[in-house]
Amino acid sequence: MVRVPTRKVLLYGKTKTVYADMILQAPKVELDQRTQIVLATRSVDSAGNTIDAASFKTGETEMTNDTIRYNFKTQVGLTTKTYTQQGEMLVIGEKAKKVNLNTTFISTARFTTCLLDDPHFSFVAGKMKVINQKLAVSGPAHPEFEGVPIPVYVPFGFYPLSQGRHSGLLRPNFITDERRGIGLQDIGYYKVINDHWDVKLGADLFSYGEWATSLGASYRTRYRFNGGLTFNFRSSKQNFKGDPDFTSSKVFNISWSHAVDSRARPGVSFSANVNAGSTKYNQSIPGNAILPFQNIMGSSINFSKTWKNRPYNFSLSATHSQNNNLGLINLSLPNGAFTVNTIFPFQRKEGAGTAKWYEKLGVGYNGNFFNNISFYDTLSYGKNGIKPFFQYLLDTAEWGANHSIPITLSLPPVLGGRLIISPGISYNQVWLQRLTNYQWNESRQKVDTLNRKGMFIDQRASFSLGFNTALYGMYSFKKSRVLAVRHVMRPQLALSYTPDLNRSRIRYTKIDTTGRGIYYNEMGGQVLFNTASRQSGAVQFGIDNNLEMKYRSKKDTGKAAIKKVMILEGFGFNASYDLLRDSMRLSRDIPLYVRTTLFDKINVNASATLNPYQLDAKGNEINKLAWQGGKFSLGRITAGSVSIGTNIQSKPKDPKKEELKRKQQEERMQDPVLAADQQRLLEYMQQNPNEFVDFNIDWQLNISYSLSFYSRLRPDFSGFDTEFTNGMNLNGSFNLTPKWKLSGSASVDVKKMDIQYLTVSVNRDLHCWQLSINVIPVGFTRSFNFTVSPKAGLLQDLRINRTRFFTGY
Repeated sequence: MVRVPTRKVLLYGKTKTVYADMILQAPKVELDQRTQIVLATRSVDSAGNTIDAASFKTGETEMTNDTIRYNFKTQVGLTTKTYTQQGEMLVIGEKAKKVNLNTTFISTARFTTCLLDDPHFSFVAGKMKVINQKLAVSGPAHPEFEGVPIPVYVPFGFYPLSQGRHSGLLRPNFITDERRGIGLQDIGYYKVINDHWDVKLGADLFSYGEWATSLGASYRTRYRFNGGLTFNFRSSKQNFKGDPDFTSSKVFNISWSHAVDSRARPGVSFSANVNAGSTKYNQSIPGNAILPFQNIMGSSINFSKTWKNRPYNFSLSATHSQNNNLGLINLSLPNGAFTVNTIFPFQRKEGAGTAKWYEKLGVGYNGNFFNNISFYDTLSYGKNGIKPFFQYLLDTAEWGANHSIPITLSLPPVLGGRLIISPGISYNQVWLQRLTNYQWNESRQKVDTLNRKGMFIDQRASFSLGFNTALYGMYSFKKSRVLAVRHVMRPQLALSYTPDLNRSRIRYTKIDTTGRGIYYNEMGGQVLFNTASRQSGAVQFGIDNNLEMKYRSKKDTGKAAIKKVMILEGFGFNASYDLLRDSMRLSRDIPLYVRTTLFDKINVNASATLNPYQLDAKGNEINKLAWQGGKFSLGRITAGSVSIGTNIQSKPKDPKKEELKRKQQEERMQDPVLAADQQRLLEYMQQNPNEFVDFNIDWQLNISYSLSFYSRLRPDFSGFDTEFTNGMNLNGSFNLTPKWKLSGSASVDVKKMDIQYLTVSVNRDLHCWQLSINVIPVGFTRSFNFTVSPKAGLLQDLRINRTRFFTGY
């Protein structure tokens, strides 16, 4: 409607006014053409509640208001009851004045991260200035919860609104530990150096004298590489000096992850995943139930180069492994490898017609070298008869190289493709820098190990001919929901001959007072069981099977009702029979295996090693098979393992939300640029599970059980020791109510019937806040943690935290 005398334009309903980059939407709009002032108001019902509000958008800023009065000429406007969101922050103002495109002054402002019309909490200030997407500054402010003001005031407020990283201090946690005293944890400063680098410096301080420091850096160059480096040092002092339970130590840990974008330099890759440090470091971290039981640590650094349209590959690597329980550290560096992929020297450049058999003759090359050193970080080198550290490394260091030339021939399938024949020839050399000899010590009644340094070459060759096929069998049922069962067998047969090119390196030594002895290869010290030669003419055989079933489902009809299910995904064995040995020709270790998935939920894997020979009265193997002598037996199980695991959960309350979450995770994991960030996030999630609670899943349960055992030859060759490991891991959660969740995890040593660790967590979803209670009641390090914090990352420093540690059993 247009009022001509007053030159005013009135708009009603769902109106939209566009002027340059400004958009105004409101149920009622009044425009004065003489002054270029527009007045927009909301619509209300009979009770005065808002039906439709007025909204105003300019650039990246959008406001929702009760009334808007704006001058298009001066770009100055007045609003009432204004709502505007800046990143994670929602600003609510009773009155607001927009003085230019980016600046707004607000009277009676409320600052919050709770995105509701009536937020659960806010910070209230009489005056505030907001600069879009940069910052907000206020005068004296106080918090308000559920409309109740809290009489705690700050003289002014400074609120960063810009997105991205910002330098600043990190809020510490106040904790108490009965062995460390009162402490501040995670004191630190975060510094953004530039778009590619940022650094975090942190520290822990305890009243009993323990302290720790950490330095972390992350870097990223898009489409080239990314990674992160962290160094931790801890000077541990527990209890008071002079007390009988006083302990002190200095430990460190370094971690480094690096990944190169494959698009940066095609054909060249470099990656690093380093986790190394003192073997006692994991036990020095307070409040972590899982870390003290992680006894195995490892690292790897790899560089590789491939040549385009060439069969060459080159790689360099450095690896590290350590056993924290034993205090043993192994380093292998540098290691190198050069490979020539299989080439076909007799193949025609232009393939026309049927290929000749000799054109399928392929030759390759594999070469590598290695350097190994080992030491114990628990020894006092240079004292008590122990060699100085560097002398110890020189004496235990070893190097070597391997060269292998495989020759293959790809013959066409025979019998209509039912049988595949694969001949092969291989020659390899092993270069070592020391020999290992065993010698019986009559005075000490034990076997001594002697080493002799130099350069020694071990040669090996082998000839093989393999046969592979597949057999199918099916049994059909009548008048049954089970339609058929199919059995697939894949038998394998191979003939091989291996001459003993280094017969002069085979040695014999006595190993006990009865005169029993063994043969061994001094090139590496490998024991030759029940033989004096490495010459072999073997028939290798085995079979792999799977068993599947087809049935008719009750839930569907027609073709959709026909379902397939795998009963056994794989089961079989492998063995060999050496025709050239004078005794004990059947292989002494026959591997057996079976794997399946039950009900599409439970994963089962089992394996065992079968020894088919009988034992004498002293427990030594004799040349007599287990089923000979009147008793039927397949043999002795000398090693085996069983693992059973399942992960079940309820359907998500909001399937769309769950699907979106899954897709986002897949995209992040598949992006090579974000690989290092994802690894650090996973580590943080493992250490802080309370901060990642999913109320969209009502319940979830993860159970895994493992049992393994093996027979280990004693160092003095006096017999075998059988070692068992038997453990179970549990992890689960369920919603007590739509807003309360109980979760926990545990690890049980079934052999000892001992709980290794147990964690119990209770979480409460407070909409814009979250509450978590985490208890570790069992284990060497026990703790209690209570945290209430905002969900928004912008206000994480406002969390209320109470942590207490208890150490000892």
